[in-house]
Amino acid sequence: MRIVVVAVGRLKQGPERELGERYRKRAVQSGRALGWRDVEVIEIRESRAQDAERRMIEESIAIANVIPEGAVTVLLDERGESLDSAAFAAQLQAWRGENRDAIAFVIGGADGLAPSLRQRAALRLAFGAATWPHQLARIMLLEQLYRAATILGGHPYHRA
Repeated sequence: MRIVVVAVGRLKQGPERELGERYRKRAVQSGRALGWRDVEVIEIRESRAQDAERRMIEESIAIANVIPEGAVTVLLDERGESLDSAAFAAQLQAWRGENRDAIAFVIGGADGLAPSLRQRAALRLAFGAATWPHQLARIMLLEQLYRAATILGGHPYHRA
């Protein structure tokens, strides 16, 4: 199973990028035994359109173009469902059990996502009620992917 994180915006060189890459690599290593082929991050350029609606549409089109065919689509959304780490891991395992080829996690831009993209979502995932900067949301997602792999693999990283 391929895991793709599609995010609007770039992480600049520095501690945030390094931390995100550390969790991504750990998720790849821990996930191999679970049948995860890769954890890939695709960065989408922020639209420069003057109008917020146009920016949202342009970014949503760019996102839709990189989501793998037939992938389960998960949107990070502050109004989404809050799952604890064990439930998140169980959901990943369930999709793996359904022989899904890919899961695409989408982190939209500041103007949100087009309704057509939101309708494709199998899950809208929230990291609590707070609004998080896109960079932190990406790092938190990568950490949760690593944590899910350790939960499913029986590694002691997750102690709950």
